Amino acid sequence: MPSCLLTLTRVVLSHKLWALFILIFMIVSFAYHKFYWRIWDTDPSSVLKTEVKGTGHPYTLSAESSSAPSVPSSHSTAAGPSPSPENVFFVETSDQINPSYLFSCSVESAARTHPGSRVVVFMQGLAGGNTTLPSHWAFSLLSSFPNVEIGPLDPTELFSGTPLAQWYLKPQLRQEPHFLHVLADACRIVLMWKFGGIYLDTDFIVLKNLENLTNAIGIQSYDELNQAFLSFKPKHEFMELCMQDFVQNYNGWAWGHQGPGLVTRVFKKWCSLKTITSMSCKGVRALAPEAVYPIPWQRWRKLFEAISALELHKLLKNSYAVHIWNKLSHGTKLEVHSQALLAQLYSQFCPATYAKMKQDAEE
Repeated sequence: MPSCLLTLTRVVLSHKLWALFILIFMIVSFAYHKFYWRIWDTDPSSVLKTEVKGTGHPYTLSAESSSAPSVPSSHSTAAGPSPSPENVFFVETSDQINPSYLFSCSVESAARTHPGSRVVVFMQGLAGGNTTLPSHWAFSLLSSFPNVEIGPLDPTELFSGTPLAQWYLKPQLRQEPHFLHVLADACRIVLMWKFGGIYLDTDFIVLKNLENLTNAIGIQSYDELNQAFLSFKPKHEFMELCMQDFVQNYNGWAWGHQGPGLVTRVFKKWCSLKTITSMSCKGVRALAPEAVYPIPWQRWRKLFEAISALELHKLLKNSYAVHIWNKLSHGTKLEVHSQALLAQLYSQFCPATYAKMKQDAEE
């Protein structure tokens, strides 16, 4: 060994410039890769396929976009400034590019209650490389908020480096009856694990800033959690266990197995529980139903019933958001000018969307 080291030393000394060049190249390469992967791990913009330079939005608006009701500054929200900036994520896994009133209200209410945060909307229907948003009133309205970013969803890129990367490549998945819902289930847990922040389904109306609900998930009914709302720090072990369970116990044919069923299974294992109640366990909180599911899915029709302002205040005094249960309620007609609970929520928490609804109803 001493003779080998002596020989190596002589070779290096006889080729000083080459040795120095190789050493510098190795240091620069190492630093570059460390910097690159740090950016990937912390910036969700890397998942957005195209970002337009000089704007806050990954997509620009088409010149033909129809005008929308004026949007007051998000800083005028009664909820006040955010205590610390977090990303707020929405995901649309279908190909639809004509957002509903509820979709628009969800994003608008989140933007208003989180003025210091990035509200990032991923849409599968925007994939394809076009950097112009479709001509639709909702895109025009939402892009008026400086903290809203709308861009294409690329699941392959999102899932890279996670246990779900190989799962997504299986062609038979597309034949499953609930595939789009299961894909959304997959996207949300990967977003939470990679980037952290807040995830919301596009049928939530946000009432208050959610950022103090860290490492939290909501109870939707007795002994069952729901992952329509998630709030976690990046790389949290609970989300890592969710990704592992997603693959190891996969059943895309059973409704809810990869969604509420998954987070319920993992939380029970996490806490060694048989029954879930409102609690905090090993740093993860199970929020009482009134926090984000004040109206149980079994009583979704209450959303369309008239209610006084006083009753509404009492009902939602401990709530941060309201889940509208769109899978059940989407076919029900809402009287825009009524005192229906849902109409009042639109009026108070997404007034720009509500103005568009009233305008359309009058035409």
